[in-house]
Amino acid sequence: MKKRIITQSPEATQRLAETLTSGLRGDELFAFTGDLGSGKTTFIQGLGKGLGAKTAVTSPTFVLQRIYRGKKHVLFHYDFYRLTEEEIYDLDLREVLGKGVIAIEWAEKLPLLPPGSIKVKIREKGADKREFIFEFPPERDYLFSKR
Repeated sequence: MKKRIITQSPEATQRLAETLTSGLRGDELFAFTGDLGSGKTTFIQGLGKGLGAKTAVTSPTFVLQRIYRGKKHVLFHYDFYRLTEEEIYDLDLREVLGKGVIAIEWAEKLPLLPPGSIKVKIREKGADKREFIFEFPPERDYLFSKR
């Protein structure tokens, strides 16, 4: 299934993500793709805010992973931009699958996504305008059932 949503500003992008958190079950994996500066981290900041993370979400480019404790779920945030396939494999994502919400920037570097993953392609449509294309399996349609 696919869903397209356009936002007009970074704040609207964060609000979109924040809105989606109300229905999260805590076992979702969001696989983000998009050009540098397209809004991946901005969207994930909204996820963190919506999950009630105690600290602000920042890009994990140089630390590879950041973990944010939310009121309801944990957010695991990864950035694969600088990683090789071998380094990604060494992270062993299987350890955290099902233990919280996982957000992966530059997910196209992951050789294979786990079943049930939610692909999020972000396209720049102007200075602050972004198009989000969510591709998700039928069992994840609860994300958009009320939108």
